[in-house]
Amino acid sequence: MLSVDAIAQAIVAREGGCVNDPDDPGGATNHGVTIHTLRRLGLDLDGDGDIDAEDVRRISAARAVEIFKSHYYARPGIDRLPERLQPSVFDMYVNAGANAIRILQKLLAEFGEPVAVDGVLGPRTAAAAALAWRKAPDHLADAYGIARRNYYYALADRRPASRKYARRRDGGKGGWIARAEEFISARFHLSEAQHRARVAAWG
Repeated sequence: MLSVDAIAQAIVAREGGCVNDPDDPGGATNHGVTIHTLRRLGLDLDGDGDIDAEDVRRISAARAVEIFKSHYYARPGIDRLPERLQPSVFDMYVNAGANAIRILQKLLAEFGEPVAVDGVLGPRTAAAAALAWRKAPDHLADAYGIARRNYYYALADRRPASRKYARRRDGGKGGWIARAEEFISARFHLSEAQHRARVAAWG
């Protein structure tokens, strides 16, 4: 397995640089770290007494890696999961917070390991994930990636402003879908035709 540092660096690379898209509920973001995260952590990087878009611009890639390792990997307890499942859940936690754990909990219930769907990776969820992993390791990893992909499509179904993240202007797979499929075996990737059929109702 890749080290946690390597996984975090890959997330930073995947997230890209500084953006402030009005359609993104995360607000101003740099290297994947949002203004909301800076405010929650109290990181006034320019020392002017408030935390705003200028502080977001000052986030370095190295600092983003450390934030992700501390607050999106260690703090939620992703290290308790089977190692091969950790990269996808870690990546999703950066992208969607506790919804990353809720997706896993719903999936574990489908695997016959019922747990509370509360977004908290406690001992019961960790134990259930370990049991499910022993039963079907490859299947669980792919199933989680597919559930991520379904989450993104469903989110875009409900929120038209987010559809540009799931579908490119030319109709192909958007960043959200491509991101999910990085963690899914190639045989389970959607074809372009399947993707276009899935989003056809969006107009």
